[in-house]
Amino acid sequence: MIKNFEHKGLQRFFETGKTSGIQINHSQKLKLILSVLDKAKTIHDVIDVPSFRAHELKGNRAGCWSLYVNGNWRVTFYFDGKYFEIINYEDYH
Repeated sequence: MIKNFEHKGLQRFFETGKTSGIQINHSQKLKLILSVLDKAKTIHDVIDVPSFRAHELKGNRAGCWSLYVNGNWRVTFYFDGKYFEIINYEDYH
């Protein structure tokens, strides 16, 4: 279940479907990712989806997970064992 967002445009898209603040060509993939995050009970409900290319980040972002959107764009988040939080939409490459 989603607890909170870092990216306000992604939060608005999740709550209202409005695409201002995200790239319109990413909307379908973002909709899928957010739906899976919100329904997931475990981290494996998310990271086992092959098209997400999930991986855990390292270094100063250890504990943060990354999901592929398109090109260099990713949805990143932390999982506290119950909630998905600090959900971001970013190009960190």
